Amino acid sequence: MSASSARRPSYAAVLSVPYARRTFVPALVGRLSYGVAPLAVMLAVTRATGSYAVAGVVMALFGATVVFLSPYRAALVDRHGPRRALIPMSLLHAGLLCALAAVSWRPGAPAVVLGAVAAATGACAPPLGPTMRSVWGRLVDDRRLLQRAYSLDGVAEELLYVTGPLLVGVVIGVAPPAVGVVLGALLMAVGTMVFVGSPAVAAVAAVRPSGRGKSRSGGGGSLRGRGLLQPVVVAAGTGLALSGLDLLVVAFAAERGRGDDTVAWVLAALSAGSAVGGLANGAVDWRVAARVRLPLLAAGLGVTLCLAGLAPGIGALAVAAACTGFFVAPALTTAYLIADEAAPEGFRTQAGAWVNTAVNAGSSAGAVVAGLLVERLPLGACFVVAGGVALGTAGVAGLRGLAPAAPTRSLTGGCRPLGAGSKGRQPLEDGNG
Repeated sequence: MSASSARRPSYAAVLSVPYARRTFVPALVGRLSYGVAPLAVMLAVTRATGSYAVAGVVMALFGATVVFLSPYRAALVDRHGPRRALIPMSLLHAGLLCALAAVSWRPGAPAVVLGAVAAATGACAPPLGPTMRSVWGRLVDDRRLLQRAYSLDGVAEELLYVTGPLLVGVVIGVAPPAVGVVLGALLMAVGTMVFVGSPAVAAVAAVRPSGRGKSRSGGGGSLRGRGLLQPVVVAAGTGLALSGLDLLVVAFAAERGRGDDTVAWVLAALSAGSAVGGLANGAVDWRVAARVRLPLLAAGLGVTLCLAGLAPGIGALAVAAACTGFFVAPALTTAYLIADEAAPEGFRTQAGAWVNTAVNAGSSAGAVVAGLLVERLPLGACFVVAGGVALGTAGVAGLRGLAPAAPTRSLTGGCRPLGAGSKGRQPLEDGNG
């Protein structure tokens, strides 16, 4: 089936696009490593050093290099192509994970060595998510189908972060945590190698940044145009609010004398709501521009998060968390879609990476801020603050969404996508949903 079919697009249509499954499945295998490796590394370091403080520092170093160097690794993918950039990155990352497993295999590992290896490991982490989203733009030649592809990608990624820790739990039930670190390395290496072997990835490799790149508004400046500000702000606010929610749920359960198992159920409800919201968002043929939808989705997240503070018990909080989650995947999916549209040709992977970095940076800051607030404010007020962050980003995003529309551009930048029909992709209005 051509992606340009006149029929109503569906998730089955996304996976029936030529090379879609051959590309998407190995990308998910590699990305599963990001759900497995962090927990396995934390458990392995804790066992090797006997110190939670050391484990926290090691994980902070690992997370910092993964998050803050992501746009620069993505720039290498855009500049040199996925094959030339991702293969050495994945091999280095997998090799360093194995080295980290070897160092932490037995007790008594030096903390300095663990920290240095962890930082180097994070620095080499391949940007598989942003690259896969860039590939979707080449595979799909229909705007509505691309929305469904992004929604499917986002929901699948959400499930990976649920599946990964469960897989680690199975592994450490029969082997040392370091084995889980090795498993993460194998998933990354195998998934990336098969992923870059796809013809769809070769099509992305054929596109290179041309000079500073021409933005959608006609100006130069690679990714410095204002079009990327709206999705990055919303992504950062979403990460900040949700990271704070994790800690608030723990405090909520403790305040009512409930165990940690109840926390897991509430967070599972959040993930389930996000998955349902993501699938529903992708199934709708939106008539409202993406730049208008984005602040509305962020506002919905903020309002439901504020109301969660009124929950009388764990059950009600789980329902509120599910309602909050319903806006998470749609907001992030829309942010990625806008970033892809705003990116000049040859800079798509970097654009997606900046949104991804904003989410992760917000998550890192959110845990710190929430920890300070819980000790100083009533718990209900803390929920309002977390929701207020999302509402604030919705306000900023709304102002950006009111900006004049930019000139139209084909989503493929004039390059015919794989699997397209003879007519190819038609130019589309900026931000149309």
